This record gives sequence, C-alpha cells and structure tokens, in this order.
Amino acid sequence: MVRSCIVASLVLASQCGDALAFTSRGPVTSIKSINLPTTSTRLSKPILDSSLFSSSASDADSNGSNALQKRRAFLANFAASSLLPVLATFPSSASARGFGFNEKGPLVYGEDDIMSQKGHGTTSEAVQENLRYGVSRKLADKICSFNRVFAEMGGYFDGSSTFESDVRRIVAETGGPVTFYDSVSGKPLFKAPVNRSVDAFITESKVHGWPSFRDDEVLWSDVRVLKSSGETVSTIGTHLGHNIPDQYGNRYCINLVSIAGNPASA
Repeated sequence: MVRSCIVASLVLASQCGDALAFTSRGPVTSIKSINLPTTSTRLSKPILDSSLFSSSASDADSNGSNALQKRRAFLANFAASSLLPVLATFPSSASARGFGFNEKGPLVYGEDDIMSQKGHGTTSEAVQENLRYGVSRKLADKICSFNRVFAEMGGYFDGSSTFESDVRRIVAETGGPVTFYDSVSGKPLFKAPVNRSVDAFITESKVHGWPSFRDDEVLWSDVRVLKSSGETVSTIGTHLGHNIPDQYGNRYCINLVSIAGNPASA
C-alpha cells in the first residue's frame, strides 16, 4: 500500500516537474532522469531553476500561467526532496516495483565502471560533428560525456528537432524501423518502431517527453542498464537516459541528443 502511494505520487510529481534539464543557465533538477542513490548515499536537495517552468510567450501569458508554474515547481521540489530518499530504500528492478517484468528477458545489465572517466568525460572522444535530427552538438556533448543524471528538456525532441518528420519519412520509404546511432561512436543502439506502429512509438514518446523504447527496440550488443540506478548507457560510456518501467514492462526514456549519431564507417 505504501509503495503504491509512493509510486503514484512520483508519477504525478514527475509529470508536473518535467525534467532534469540543461538550460543556458546551467543544469536544473527535477525527478524524471535522476539517479536513485543507494541507501548509504546522502541525498542533497536539488535546486530548481524557475526557467524550466517558464515559456517564451508574452508577458501577459507568462503572468497568466504564473500560478501553474509555481505549482509545478512545488511538485518537482517535493518529489526530489521527499520521495527520492524513500524510493531509494526499494529495489530498482521493475519486478520488485510490482510491474511483473520478467528480468530473464532481453535486458542486459552492466557494471558501473562502464561510466568511469576516460579521455573525454565518460567517453574516449567527443560527439560526432553534424549530428542527425538537427540537435545541438554542444548539448549532446554535455549530456553524452559529462553527465550521469541530467537530460535534455522534456519535449526537446518534439519541438527542437526533425525527429518526427524524419522517423515518419524513413518508415514510409523503407517499410521498416529507424535505426538510432550512438552520438559518439556511431554504433547502432535502438531500432523503432518494432512490434508497434510508428504512430504508437511517436505518441508514447510525446506522452513522456523523450523518445521511449521498449525491450524489443533495444540493440543489446552495445546498450547496458546499470542495475544500481536504471541508468541506460552505451558500452563505450555514453549516457543515454534511464529505464523507467511501467505496467507494460521496461521503458527506456532516452535523450535524442544521445542517439543522433551517424553510423560508424565500416
């Protein structure tokens, strides 16, 4: 009962609190893409940047939405400061959270040392030039190589990229799924949609704010999930996002800037 209430509160807060996001003023913190600490780790209260909840609308519109922004900020702060310490005492697997996920399925766990420091943050080199979908290379480099908990803004893939139009075009032209490549190494990491329509894939991604993949859409030869936190990474140390299971099983909530690479040359 207690666990159900906590999970319900976390979902509400995370939906209202958008993202752990990078802005022009630096990183801002909320709940969706955070590393859950172990019980031995002291959790400091995150600091929220009010710009996360502001829009580019006119001053009149901004004044009209001020109350809503304050409510969102409150909920995100509540989730980060009150829920995470409690959630950290629970196992991180989907089955332990009561979602009935079969951990003997395709998911492949990795060790934390995948994300050890290398020549360029957690990767050996910077992200590629001329990334796909019109994403920011500067943002991609921050998130891929110098980050473990932050994310692009929720909805970034929808409003600041050519993601949807490109995915729909490729599926229409080829009749098959789109391959998404590591922004650093160019290795294939995901294919989507698989066993669902392109509409279902894009709709689920829009609902959650980030490209969202299921087990059948992950190319496990180069993707790992860290069991301690659910952080989803590539085998060369690229931060991709997090596994956020729901009642349907694993859902890999992935930053578009991390999977906007071009295929590595043979």
